[in-house]
Amino acid sequence: MRMKPSVRLFASVALIAAMAAPASSALAWGAWGHRMVGVVAAESFPSDLPAFLRTPEAAAAIGEYAREPDRWKGSGKVHDTDRDAAHFLDIDDEGRMYGGPKFTVETLPPTRADYEKALAAVGHDSWNAGYLPYSIIDGYQQLVKDFTYWRILKSVSTTEKDAIRRAYYVADLKRREELLVRDLGVWAHYVGDASQPLHLSVHYNGWGDYPNPNGYTQSKATHGNFEGPLVKAVAVDADVKALVPAYQDCGCTIEARTVTYLTTTVGFVEPLYKLEKEGGLVATDPRAKAFVDERLAAGATQLRDMVVDAWKASATGKIGYRPEITVDDVISGKADPWNDLYGKD
Repeated sequence: MRMKPSVRLFASVALIAAMAAPASSALAWGAWGHRMVGVVAAESFPSDLPAFLRTPEAAAAIGEYAREPDRWKGSGKVHDTDRDAAHFLDIDDEGRMYGGPKFTVETLPPTRADYEKALAAVGHDSWNAGYLPYSIIDGYQQLVKDFTYWRILKSVSTTEKDAIRRAYYVADLKRREELLVRDLGVWAHYVGDASQPLHLSVHYNGWGDYPNPNGYTQSKATHGNFEGPLVKAVAVDADVKALVPAYQDCGCTIEARTVTYLTTTVGFVEPLYKLEKEGGLVATDPRAKAFVDERLAAGATQLRDMVVDAWKASATGKIGYRPEITVDDVISGKADPWNDLYGKD
């Protein structure tokens, strides 16, 4: 769900200029597309992921939870104002972000707090600029922690000798699995958003008030028609899944993977407008289906790969506080996790 205020400020190559723009609302991808990204990703999980995530029931739940952040819309002013900007990131034709010529996807500050300070220094904020990369990284880090707890609970629920503690571990393992499906599914929404080109562009609602030598459409209906009715008309799970390759380890951080993902998606903004100009962004044109399928598959691929990365990272994860204990500490019997799992305060 994307909601923008009625007045927006964009960074250009040479200056910061104020430009008026109407409020917009878009579902990226819409129910059909977000559900498909979640389900196709889950159906592509490799066998080394926990079995509870590889069931048809889990895939269906992830697909439905992937719609949830759009279904939150209208919860209230505080709720919506804080969360709406989580779905997008405005990038101009020079690849620049709010904050000036050196502020790009590759040079985004390491935390959202730092990002907010950098925007404030030039009279902007993340509620205007969007903060989608931080939504993705935040959700990934949550998943790593969830998986870490799962690994520990899975171990002690079978090795614990005390009947009371063991009963708690078994019950908490079930809660953690339910929470994992929910956390993964909701996070899938933002990963899916990042495969929709118009959620990574200042040209999100028609080309807008920018140099337009190619005469691309100014229609504010393009965004919604593309990600909603068109996707529902042409996208089929099996066709999208056929475009999802096997997992590939990038050997990189989640920050680096996110940058690569977003910069790749940005490259599809102008091709989308070009296709629309040629009359090809309609259900009867095979080019439209190919474009939609590829973008949905990109979202499903990234979601699957990031989940696998999170699972792998959790093998060396830690829980607790002063001192922290590792998964290996618990599995080896070096550490007793009771206080950190049940609580000591």
